[in-house]
Amino acid sequence: MRRSVAYTEPKKAYAGQVNTWKFVYSPATPLQKGTRFKFDIGSFGRDFEWVIPETGSRKKSNLIWMATNEKKMIPATAVMDDTHHRPLFEFVLPHDLEEGENVCIFMGSPDPATSATQGNRAQTNTVRRKPFYLHIDPKGKGNYKEIEPFYIDVRGGMLKKITPIVPSIVNKNERFNIVIRFEDEYSNLTGLSPEDTLIELSYERLRENINWKLFVPETGFITLPNLYFNEIGLYRIQLKNLRNGSVFFSSPIKCYPNNPLQAYWGTFHAESTMFDSSKNIESSLRFNRDDKSLQFFSTSAFESEEETPGTTWKNISTFISEFNEDDRFVAFLGCQWQGEDKEEGLRQIVYAKDGKPILRKNEQKSSHLKKIYRNHLPKELLSIPMFTMGSKTVYDFQSFDPEYEKAVEIYNAWGSSECTASEGNPRPISCKSKKGMKEKAEGSIRRALNKNCRFAFLAGGYDDRGAFKDFFDSDQVQYTPGITAILSSAQTRDGLLQAIEKRSTFATTGPRILVDFSIANQPIGSQISTADKPGLAYNRHIKIDIVGTDKLKEVLVIRNGEVFLRFAPDSEEFELEHDDLSPIAENILKGPDGSLFQYFYLRVEQEDSHLAWSSPIWIDHSTNKIKKEVKK
Repeated sequence: MRRSVAYTEPKKAYAGQVNTWKFVYSPATPLQKGTRFKFDIGSFGRDFEWVIPETGSRKKSNLIWMATNEKKMIPATAVMDDTHHRPLFEFVLPHDLEEGENVCIFMGSPDPATSATQGNRAQTNTVRRKPFYLHIDPKGKGNYKEIEPFYIDVRGGMLKKITPIVPSIVNKNERFNIVIRFEDEYSNLTGLSPEDTLIELSYERLRENINWKLFVPETGFITLPNLYFNEIGLYRIQLKNLRNGSVFFSSPIKCYPNNPLQAYWGTFHAESTMFDSSKNIESSLRFNRDDKSLQFFSTSAFESEEETPGTTWKNISTFISEFNEDDRFVAFLGCQWQGEDKEEGLRQIVYAKDGKPILRKNEQKSSHLKKIYRNHLPKELLSIPMFTMGSKTVYDFQSFDPEYEKAVEIYNAWGSSECTASEGNPRPISCKSKKGMKEKAEGSIRRALNKNCRFAFLAGGYDDRGAFKDFFDSDQVQYTPGITAILSSAQTRDGLLQAIEKRSTFATTGPRILVDFSIANQPIGSQISTADKPGLAYNRHIKIDIVGTDKLKEVLVIRNGEVFLRFAPDSEEFELEHDDLSPIAENILKGPDGSLFQYFYLRVEQEDSHLAWSSPIWIDHSTNKIKKEVKK
């Protein structure tokens, strides 16, 4: 018995390639006049997706049409798919189609000579067997029971850039590996390059000044093992394409004599524009681990049954457990939970272990934040206030619980909750229209710090779910996705969570800027006291060491919510030692419990507008101890 045949010409595409694509369908049985077809290209029309073609016979570019063996152009009608809310293209067969005859759907230019310029553009991300679906209604009554799939392999395009993935912190003579990614203009891995392409790898202080020569592999990446530096200092790996002279640099690497900590980069809250992390959790995890080179990641599905059914949560839990791998990619199980404005706000709940239930707002045990805390030990989960200055997600920190809320999201792609725009926030929460989310000062992180709330700073990424679901197609101002660095001695769940408990983190708006900040030789996140170090009452020795990925435009030391020191380095590197000699009593805050304290943190801004924040350092002031020291 003859079977229907479906195939594409060409069978492969390069990311972003403009061409005329042909989809050929040969039915197993004759089709009568009036047969209806609906063609689904699986695109919502977003920037990275396959471009939605135009309809209408007068169009000369990016057109979709159907043809049979009679070669007559059959126009398409665009219809909306109510199930998936994306456009489909409907055709009506104008004559009987005999067995063995073909139906062909074209997307591109009617003129073959202009296919490469006026055709239809492929999606910009690579995927094996990208599906297209042809729905067939042989009786023409709207009952589409038959489906035929077509597939195109989308591969990386011509080599445009080279990205070295390197550790941020290494020790002298300590061996480490680097990964070299060869990418097209859309950051896809690619092995497509001219045959004579040769890449030169080098870096400063390379022993004997030896330069390595690399070929572009078919896989699009190569791992170089056992590199090491025999001198302390700052390094950047340089890769030069000897064919065209283009040069690419790694993010900075700081070599120490003996530093027990490493900076592990990742995020607890982010969604990919390409992969839905609920429906396509495996693809999402692979993308974050392999393409974005993150070293830790948490799921952040919204808790509602509508967005995250029980079967989806079970699937997420399974893949998190499978992907979690010490010393490579630490995967956490997490979800978003939103409670009452001001009192609870929006939260990212991160579990320390696998197999935990999703915390649904409409269930008795998790209907209130206090109930969640009562039913869990502090070591079992991390509750991260997010978007605290959003007008519909505001959290005023009045019910702040330091045992569970050990970190706060100072930034994500929809803005920063550090402070208000009038107080100098360079990336405020804002909307160009009146309908969107605006900033609300009650949720300011600086105000929370001034009330002696103590937490680490984290950065989130892009999100279009839950509280953020209406932002994507609105006038809400969008920024770059953020990333967090956790300074830890171990790349494990326990190691990272323990580092967060020590507030040993810094956050950026995307690039891997290195931030080192200390007071009296105590690092980021420290709590120090004049009771233990009486000299702090008279002198706070501040040390700053920053290495940017672009020229540093401004470095601010924030003390007690206000700018204390301001520098304009005009360089990618900045080091400073400064003594704050003002008596501590002149610049002191009083907590709700009567405690006296100061806090300091760094905010860094580069020429390219990217930012970084260090977690604060706190100095507690004990007047009793100081008096005793003076009497002695």
